[in-house]
Amino acid sequence: MSMRGVVRQSKFRHVFAQAWKAEHCLDDVRVSRVTWDGPLCAANPKFIAVVIEAGGGGAFLVLPLAKSGRVDQNTPTVCGHAAPVLDVQWCPHDDNVIASASEDCTVKIWQIPDGGLTSPMSEAVVTLEGHSKRVGILAWHPSALNILLTAGKLFLCVYTLPAHSAWIKSGFPTGAFLALDFQNISEKGLSCSPRLYLFDLFKKMQLKL
Repeated sequence: MSMRGVVRQSKFRHVFAQAWKAEHCLDDVRVSRVTWDGPLCAANPKFIAVVIEAGGGGAFLVLPLAKSGRVDQNTPTVCGHAAPVLDVQWCPHDDNVIASASEDCTVKIWQIPDGGLTSPMSEAVVTLEGHSKRVGILAWHPSALNILLTAGKLFLCVYTLPAHSAWIKSGFPTGAFLALDFQNISEKGLSCSPRLYLFDLFKKMQLKL
């Protein structure tokens, strides 16, 4: 029996990528080995942030986007968390602002200098509390200023910065959240755990799917 009409032919079947040359890459980066499903890095038009291994707490590198070659082990880091960092996300409205989530149950907001770090940064602009378990996922609202969605095990929180406490906090018994996103033209947030949830942030309520 012919499978010609059943197998979908991919347009990318014979497309191959070419790796950048070594001098254009970052080398010797001690990427975190934390057991969490996430990218552990984030980039914007000015910087790239990478979560790294750190003793006695959590840390991440912030490097200029033009940086390439070997990363010195003494490169300054953002190191204000008491436990491993699980996620980092740049603010879409300010290329110098980044949020970090950690196993220490907090989310921190950092202001990165224009030229990058010249010394270790341990003092955050804002520390957000409200989670009782580790926080593993962050999502900035793409169009509304200073709205940050955070999630981890059992809880989802929405913050309106610079407030330190959660504007919305919802608990779910289904386990850890796996993904978060916003609808670009509304105040609705979408989250994914073993189930799919849709939230209307303006009405502060969960919608049925």
